Amino acid sequence: MPPRLYYGTTAKLLHWTIVALLLVQYPIGWLMPDIHRGMQPGVGMTFHVSIGLVLLILIVLRFAWRSTHPVAPESSLPAWQRLTSEVVHWMLYLMVLLTTVTGWLFASFRGWPISFFYLFPFPMLFSNNPTAGKAIDGLHQAAEWFLLVLVGVHVAAALVHLLYHRDRVMARMLPR
Repeated sequence: MPPRLYYGTTAKLLHWTIVALLLVQYPIGWLMPDIHRGMQPGVGMTFHVSIGLVLLILIVLRFAWRSTHPVAPESSLPAWQRLTSEVVHWMLYLMVLLTTVTGWLFASFRGWPISFFYLFPFPMLFSNNPTAGKAIDGLHQAAEWFLLVLVGVHVAAALVHLLYHRDRVMARMLPR
């Protein structure tokens, strides 16, 4: 399938749903209380991990969709901007994937019995391992911050194209 010039409805829906969930996910993660040894995760952690699983599913779908439904880079952009755009997009996918997987691993290594929005038990990837949990928590937090920086770069570039260049770059992801 040859690359298209605009993102289709499915790509836009996946993109904006992931954006909305990240806008919810970050405050939940930062505002929930620390859970120490012997404590059980509460509502905040249950929702944080549940949303994380939804994000994991959506980013895998987004990656698969983008791979099978390519969109050509905006032809009016200089080569360095087209390359930078591609790198940032793929890094965003990778970092959402890494952040969600490390979060799931962290919950597993901590041995937390978590349910998916209180509907059914969340499968654990590994058994309780506090040492591995501490290590993976550091990776999860680093991934969160790197993802946030990438999102900032992505949003800044989109706003520059929308407000300064006034070109079609941002319009490709907006509803028509």
